[in-house]
Amino acid sequence: MLARLKIPNDFDGDTPYYEKIEDYARASAAAALDALKLARTGESVFSLMRPPGHHATRTHAMGFCYLNNIAIAALEALASGTDRVAVFDFDVHHGNGTEDILLGHANAAFYSVHQFPCYPGTGQRNIGNNCFNYPVEPSTPRESWRAVLNRALNDMKKFSPTLVGVSAGFDAYLRDPLANGTLLTEDFHWLGQELRAMNVPFFSLLEGGYSSDLPELIFAYLKGAAGIGLAQGG
Repeated sequence: MLARLKIPNDFDGDTPYYEKIEDYARASAAAALDALKLARTGESVFSLMRPPGHHATRTHAMGFCYLNNIAIAALEALASGTDRVAVFDFDVHHGNGTEDILLGHANAAFYSVHQFPCYPGTGQRNIGNNCFNYPVEPSTPRESWRAVLNRALNDMKKFSPTLVGVSAGFDAYLRDPLANGTLLTEDFHWLGQELRAMNVPFFSLLEGGYSSDLPELIFAYLKGAAGIGLAQGG
């Protein structure tokens, strides 16, 4: 009689086990570290790698996320000479894992603008002295949602980071199927512009974004980050 092979269990309903998933997750985290290195040389850099990471906590994979790419890069930045690192998360879902990992960490600050209530049910208020949450109600008018983003950006500037890591989720888009965001293409372009205007090295990692318009949204953000007008080619 053949012995039955033991198949590892899924991590949760949204985070299944796949063969070689560890390799894919490590590759995505490695790309985040590469993005960090390039940002330090003055490059404008965006990692398109998945799986994403901002829901992965110190001890648990969850919410499509296996390793927390942005937190790994932020901690590496601090360990290798960065004075103050900020993580700015504009994914429609709260970056609970990033908060869990960076909470209370000296010289790190986390800023998350997200829909609440929504998965994973966290992020209703600030935590500790370095994790700042900006909950937005479902279907909040676009202008109001953008105003919250602007407030979070201004608060981050007060921290005076010497490096910024961006959890770039595009699921606050009006036509994304997983939440109730109201942002449009031009809002992601504006976000890229605002981050560029800080004149601080930054790198961006892809988190959520599930609409068929995702390539257009990313391209708009990249144009903003590069100082290119939304209507311009290239």
